[in-house]
Amino acid sequence: MRFGLDIGGTKIEIVAFNAEGESIYNQRIKTPDNYQNFVAAVYHLVCDAEKYLSCTGSVGIGIPGTICTHTGLVKNANCTFINGHDLKSDLQQKLDRDVFIANDANCFALSEAVDGAGSDGQVVFGVILGTGCGGGLVVNQQVLTGPNGISGEWGHNPLPGYSESSDGQEQQCYCGKRNCIERYISGTGLEMQYLQRFGQALPAAEIISGMQSGEMSCRLAYYQLVDQIARSFATIVNMIDPDVIVIGGGLSNVASLFDDIPKQLTRYVMDHECRTKILPAQYGDSSGVRGAAWLPVSR
Repeated sequence: MRFGLDIGGTKIEIVAFNAEGESIYNQRIKTPDNYQNFVAAVYHLVCDAEKYLSCTGSVGIGIPGTICTHTGLVKNANCTFINGHDLKSDLQQKLDRDVFIANDANCFALSEAVDGAGSDGQVVFGVILGTGCGGGLVVNQQVLTGPNGISGEWGHNPLPGYSESSDGQEQQCYCGKRNCIERYISGTGLEMQYLQRFGQALPAAEIISGMQSGEMSCRLAYYQLVDQIARSFATIVNMIDPDVIVIGGGLSNVASLFDDIPKQLTRYVMDHECRTKILPAQYGDSSGVRGAAWLPVSR
């Protein structure tokens, strides 16, 4: 049995998978607002699952942050109360077993590389385009983290050619840097740029709906987004040349992106042609928790 847990700002989800990768149990609870209650909540979720299923299992956890490879402490998590804590050791002591923890975007990429949209590829780059923009890199079904624990965080590189593709208006990112890719190619970025360009606040879903119905301002915002995604993906292709880039998050539901991005991508990659597949996530919102469950067997 493999237990995967997905940690979010509002909810914690546990899913149990059998040897065939089938989900046979799941439970969601509200995310606690302090560290002690959080550790206790994870402990009780695992214990409740094991009691219900009458068996034990491995535990993998996807968090909205990462583990510092030098100190072992959580860093960069938007669930800020877990930052600075040795979450892995605390949970291992509480559960009396090994616990495997990774960034949630890495878990997403791993799920899609093992048995999802990227299962035929050797090198898979997973991208989550939602409220923000995350990334994860998997090679031969192994998550690559690197000595800094931040492999795949290409969303916090500067947007390539931002002055040409965003009217030159600089954006301050929460990470402290300016003009990060995440500030542009995300639902939040799409809304921000639409407001700046047309002076009207619209949710990302309405911008996409307007594009689909032919509204000119929405079409312009959409194709600006496509160009920015293509510029950003070109840096990935030029550096690691993945077999497939798998897209998850809310923007992955926009079917036209998977026709429009490859066309624009050829303008920016080195050879002006690109055989890298751009595909939607096979497991959608479930990929994160699935990838967390696969962590113990991907090491």
